[in-house]
Order: sequence, then C-alpha cells, then structure tokens
Amino acid sequence: MAERGLFLVLEGVEGAGKSTQARRLAEWIGARGREVVLTREPGGTDVGEAIRRVLLEGPEMPARSELLLMLAARAALVDQVIRPALKAGKVVVADRFDLSTLAYQGAGRDLGQDRVGTLNAFAVSGIRPDLTILLEIEASSGAARKRRGGSGPDRIERETKAFHQRVAEAYRTLAAGSEQTAIVDARPAQDAVQQAIREVLRARFPETFRARAG
Repeated sequence: MAERGLFLVLEGVEGAGKSTQARRLAEWIGARGREVVLTREPGGTDVGEAIRRVLLEGPEMPARSELLLMLAARAALVDQVIRPALKAGKVVVADRFDLSTLAYQGAGRDLGQDRVGTLNAFAVSGIRPDLTILLEIEASSGAARKRRGGSGPDRIERETKAFHQRVAEAYRTLAAGSEQTAIVDARPAQDAVQQAIREVLRARFPETFRARAG
C-alpha cells in the first residue's frame, strides 16, 4: 500500500526563519526516503509567483485586494501542486499557508477572521495541513533579523510596528486554539530550531518520522 501524503506548514512572523527551516526540513525528509515537494506562499505556481511579485513588490493596494490576490495564489497552489502531490503520497512542506492569511489580513489588516476564514475555505477547497508549525519569535526580534540579513524590506515588511504586533498576537491566539498547530521557539540557533521541529514530527507522526540514524 502506498504511503499517505502528508501536508506540513511552517508559519511565523517576518524573520522567524520559515524559509530556512522549511528547506532544511524538506532535505531531511527526502533523506529519509520520502518524496518531498517544497513550496511557498504566495507562490509555488506560475500564477502564484506572478501574484507574489505584485503583492510584495507592487504598489499599495486596498486590504481587500491584497486578501483576494493571496487567495487566488492559494487556489492555484492547492489545485496545481498540493492536491496532486498528496494524492501521489508525497510530503508537502509549505513556507506559509492559510494561518498567514488569518494573521496578516484578518488581524493585521483588520479584515476580520470570520470573513477571511469564509473566503479561505473556498480557496483551499477542503485541503488542510496535517500539521502547522508556528516558529514563534517576537515581531521586533524577527524584524531585527531581517535587517541583519541585508535584504531590503518588501511591501508588507515595511508595515508599521503595530501591524506586525497584531500579526504576532494573532498567530499566538490561533495556535493556542488549534490542535493541528505546534509552537516551536524560533529564537535559538538554526540547528536547535530544526531539531525541535523534527522532535515535534516524531511525536505527531511516529510511524513516518521514528527516530533513526541521520
């Protein structure tokens, strides 16, 4: 019998280390013999990457426009990448998914999580992560990391401290109310954070991620 697909998501504020940890996690899972698809939001498809450029590098826009663009990118990712990969028994590792929308647009943009949740349900069309890992760090600490990285801030990273604080608080609240979300401290060094992520996976999915050499 083919192994079932597994959908894993890494979330967190700017500078939490999601992209690095997602890449390292995908490499680790692949080394254990599972086929892995590493993707990101917004992005992951031709449509999604085009939308990403508009969202992160484009002009200012109404909050509702931002939300609908995010969801358009997500619908393409679900239909073209995630659903087919899961059906084929692969492990999908995503750098952000719908928790980001609830935090950034629902709370950060004050659009309301009920409204955002309803629209998101249409975009995901029944696809839900098996586990979301929230890399938790204070918004100010994450922003400092981004500055040290040397890359210029994108349109969303340039938002106010109050905006990013609302996002961080929403993440904590959403994670506390979800059995499918685990919190990992993102403050330690990269190796320690990655090890903590792996331990969470071993505890949640022991048959898939039982401890072994490597």
